[in-house]
This record gives sequence, C-alpha cells and structure tokens, in this order.
Amino acid sequence: MTEATPGPLSTGPRPTDPLHAELLETALEAARRAGELLRDGRPADLAVAATKSSPIDVVTEMDIAAEKLITGLIADRRPDDGLLGEEGAATEGTSGVRWVVDPLDGTVNYLYGLPTWSVSIAAEQGGETVAGVVAVPMRGETYRAVRGGGAWATGAWDGERRLACRGAAPLDQALVSTGFNYVAEVRAEQAETARRLIPLVRDIRRGGSAAIDLCDVAAGRLDGYYERGLHPWDRAAGDLIAREAGAVTGGRPGERPSDRLTIAATPAVFEPLQRLLADFGA
Repeated sequence: MTEATPGPLSTGPRPTDPLHAELLETALEAARRAGELLRDGRPADLAVAATKSSPIDVVTEMDIAAEKLITGLIADRRPDDGLLGEEGAATEGTSGVRWVVDPLDGTVNYLYGLPTWSVSIAAEQGGETVAGVVAVPMRGETYRAVRGGGAWATGAWDGERRLACRGAAPLDQALVSTGFNYVAEVRAEQAETARRLIPLVRDIRRGGSAAIDLCDVAAGRLDGYYERGLHPWDRAAGDLIAREAGAVTGGRPGERPSDRLTIAATPAVFEPLQRLLADFGA
C-alpha cells in the first residue's frame, strides 16, 4: 500500500460569501490536520476502543483522537457554532452554523490497514449544508464544495480541478457502489437488494466509506451510489460535493437523502436506480 501526502489547502476559486469562505477554510484545515494524524499516527497495535451498533461496528482510539482534534480546532475558531460528531460531540451553538463531522469514515478499512478511509467535515447554515470537505489521505486527495460554487479537488494531478459527474450512460452500463449496515438483519436485506440489482447494471462495488463513494460519483469514477442506514455525518459533505458536481441526490421517491435511503447518481442513472430500489423495497 502506497502512502500519499494529503492534498494541499484549496487553491481554486474562493467563495464570494465571507462566511462560507471562512467555513470552507476551517473545514479544509481541520480535515488536513486530522488526516495527517490518522495517516502518520496509526499505531501498529491499533485497538478497538468500543463498538457502536453491533460488535462488528467498531470505533478505534484514532476515531476519538481525530474527532477531538477537529472539534477543538472548530471551537477555537468559531466557539458559537453547533457541532454534531460521530463519536459523541454534540453542542447546540448560537450562531446558526452547525458542523457535522465524521472524523474517520471507513473505520473498519482503517483498522485493517486498507486505504479506503476519509475525514468528512460539513458546515450547515439554516439546516442546509453550505460547505463540505472530504480528505482521503491515502489517495492524497481532498474534495471540497461550497453551495453554488461547484465541486473541486486536489490530488495527484497538477493543481486543482473542477469535478463533473459522468455523462449519460444508461443504467445497464452504470458502475454502482453501495454499502452494508452492521446489523445482521439489515445486511441480509441489503444483500438481497444487491443480488437483484447486479444483473441490471454494469457492476457493483463496495468501498467501505460513504464519503468517498459520494466523491467518486462527483469525480466520475462511479455512475451511482446508494446505501441504507447512513447517518448525517456519513453523507453531509459528500452529498454537497456530488450535487455541486452535477449529480442528483435523494432518498426514497419524493424524499431527501436520509437514514432510510441515500442515492447519488448521474442524472441519467438516478431515476431508474431510485425506481428499482423502490421496487426492491430498499
């Protein structure tokens, strides 16, 4: 496995709204520092600190350390903001801004030394996500978006590039990613949905980080992604990045992305994929 250096702080077009620019820079700095901590500080004897929804849904000592780093930086710079973090950080705030933080999305991958894990940080204003950053340290990539400003990424390529989802491939030529819940009964239902979907698409992938899957839709590496059981911190930043790259996001028909179902796909794939998932009872 090749280790890469996280992408630099954003050098592309800056948000015109001063608040959104401040939120973006704070998220970029927090994601960069947390990514470096996780990449460089991973102990050889990394231990499971606790479990969440089931014995296989783990939280490591590094999840906790990364969340403390992120929330501490945000509290120092914007002490009046609210916070919602996967590992327990929760404050109401008085500014109208709330941060939604997943310090380590893809914990099981990280625990096993697999490279597909990320740091996801989003800022909400009035209940809407206005800035989002996903850092993928082992790829050396950082994705970012501000509402209305497009989606951008730094990585192995020169400079920063604007992201755009793939063109109008039909569903039967679509590469689709998904994820599985850690509760056994739900996993069984999800496996049945995937079994029925596989003959109808090009292929299915299972990466293990919802934030990365959403960014891969934005970057044109996937035609679609769906998953049941995501929490707000799993999808907040990636959902904004995918939408700003031209993807369509939603949940069950007529609903926004939620824990019931999250879908992100190219405009050509979204509706038929959503319809199939509804037919399958996803």
